[in-house]
Amino acid sequence: MFAAGFTTAFGAHAVAASLGTERSLSLLGLGVVVAAYDVAEVVFKPVFGTWADTVGPRRILLGGLAGFALASAAGALLVPGGDVAGLAVVRLAQGTAASAFSPAASAMVAALRPATAGGAFGGYGALKSLGHALGPLVGGVLVWAGGFPALFTVLALLAAVVALWIALAVPRVAPVPRARQTVLDLARRVTTPDFLAPTLVLAATAGALSVGVGYLPVLGTRAGLSPVLTGAVVSLLAVAAAAVQPWAGRAYDRRDLTLRAGIVVGLGLIALGATLAATAPLWGTVAGTVGAAVAIGLGVGLATPVGFAAVAASAPTGRLGQTMGAAEVGRETGDAAGPLLVGAVAGAASLAAGLAAFAAVTVLVVAATLRTTRPRPDGARGGSP
Repeated sequence: MFAAGFTTAFGAHAVAASLGTERSLSLLGLGVVVAAYDVAEVVFKPVFGTWADTVGPRRILLGGLAGFALASAAGALLVPGGDVAGLAVVRLAQGTAASAFSPAASAMVAALRPATAGGAFGGYGALKSLGHALGPLVGGVLVWAGGFPALFTVLALLAAVVALWIALAVPRVAPVPRARQTVLDLARRVTTPDFLAPTLVLAATAGALSVGVGYLPVLGTRAGLSPVLTGAVVSLLAVAAAAVQPWAGRAYDRRDLTLRAGIVVGLGLIALGATLAATAPLWGTVAGTVGAAVAIGLGVGLATPVGFAAVAASAPTGRLGQTMGAAEVGRETGDAAGPLLVGAVAGAASLAAGLAAFAAVTVLVVAATLRTTRPRPDGARGGSP
């Protein structure tokens, strides 16, 4: 199951980070190809999450991985580099497939380890962070060596191997009988504090990761760092997030870490990292950039498994896939909103102002979520927030 999380993170970042090396792509074409994956995820994750509750998440997971393998194989065979339409179609197909296996995987993680959901999501998130770190590096090497066909071939093989591994090793999770639900019932459920608070936390962590990956290299470049060193800064962020997530998840299961503490410390570290980046020239841009990467990575790693476990605990009987799919949409929204906020403010003022604005919004998220979170009831394990 962790390998499935690695596959979606590695595949998304390996291709996205390599697109900028394709000189024949215009800036508009680059934006279209990058956005195609995210658009598919936002649209289809709730659909596949709901379907997973109906037929069982294992079927949706295997189907999504198979679809990802086929889409990648088609890209390797049919799409030459620089073909905007072809790359966009492949990315749209990959994103649609990931929309199936990503929420299904998180639903199965929660279903297979209900008593230790925090630790399970910690390991799952750590492998996703590793995929974020390795994707740009390995993807760049593959595109340099054999172009996009080489990258798409590796992604097809990776998805196929993981699908086979899951088919052999992961038990079936049967659908759970559930009560009939109307659209109004769904709307009420996804606006309850038990769902909204941890989903908002997940959106903030996803936005922080995107801001760090997108804008810390800009600071490094301005400080005279080479592309290799700016890439190392981004990898440092991802490694910090991966290192702390298993510990944070297990601490949540032991009740040594509460949702409130995860929010305050995790998002507080993210706000600190954004502030360090905004004020980096005051004590050395390189030191500030490295410090920001570590702080943001630790904050993301601390808050993410806690948020996922709390979201899973908020799911009604038989609605785990739908709940995780809806939460994933919240994460994708934060993933897009964070860089857009920084970019809009930076365009109107400066990059420092954009990063400071993100830090301020993160603090507002802390205040908003603390007003709505409730302690877990006695005896709950990875249960209600």
